[in-house]
Amino acid sequence: MPKPAEVTLPSDREVRVTRTFDAPRQLVWDAHTKPELVRKWQGYPGWDMPVCEMDVRVGGKYRWKWKNQDDGKQFGFFGTFTEVNPPSKIVHEQYFDPGDISDEIGGSMPKSDPCIVSVELSERNGITTLVCTLTFASKEARDGALSTGMTDGMEFSYTRLDDVFAKEAT
Repeated sequence: MPKPAEVTLPSDREVRVTRTFDAPRQLVWDAHTKPELVRKWQGYPGWDMPVCEMDVRVGGKYRWKWKNQDDGKQFGFFGTFTEVNPPSKIVHEQYFDPGDISDEIGGSMPKSDPCIVSVELSERNGITTLVCTLTFASKEARDGALSTGMTDGMEFSYTRLDDVFAKEAT
């Protein structure tokens, strides 16, 4: 069983999340690059992902939006892919779209400067290690994002991804 994500702060602008998956690297890559798979695992309890558009190529755009099942409020992220090297590395700019939840968490999220998200995948004996490095424009932006519970949300999603892989294996 994979261990929970390990979170480190390599610099005053970075968050690094390391997580293993009991799945081949190609499956983990697909889960990060195919909208029909991304929808199955990325998210939060009580939220749907009605928008998941991804043009996975250098210069391609993406847009993700989540909608609360109870009150219909939405938020999301969007940006451009800057490096795509299947199945080992993908890098994208990430801008926060506060939608209509800006009062709840949006105040602490950076609005104008993107976070640079780098996902690197390596495989050994059928176990894939994901290293996700998020580089923010400033220490304040990093700390603001961390204050939202971002890394807890990432682990919640990664646990859902474990479930997707378990279902694929059966």
